[in-house]
Amino acid sequence: MKSEVSVRLAGHQEFRFDLQGAEPMGHEEGRRWLDDQFTTLDCEPLRASGKVLLADKVLTVARAAGATLLADPDWSRTFARAATAALAKPVVRVDVEAMTVSF
Repeated sequence: MKSEVSVRLAGHQEFRFDLQGAEPMGHEEGRRWLDDQFTTLDCEPLRASGKVLLADKVLTVARAAGATLLADPDWSRTFARAATAALAKPVVRVDVEAMTVSF
């Protein structure tokens, strides 16, 4: 089954992560990794209520990571594995400029 994550930043800069052959990450492990990165990268909730949905977390972590972390092969592969695990979707597309996550 095809598994990949793509992240599009402002200026049409795009990163693609093919997870073919990568060891899958469990749902809880992916969620915890995203939680840790959300805190480490000083991300802010997108909603005024303060509620953070998993898709919001993937989006804000990608935005905070920017091109620097997304270009890091170790960090980006872990991000991609965590995103697919936490969202339980094999294909995830993150558009930071449009503020959307699609499957």
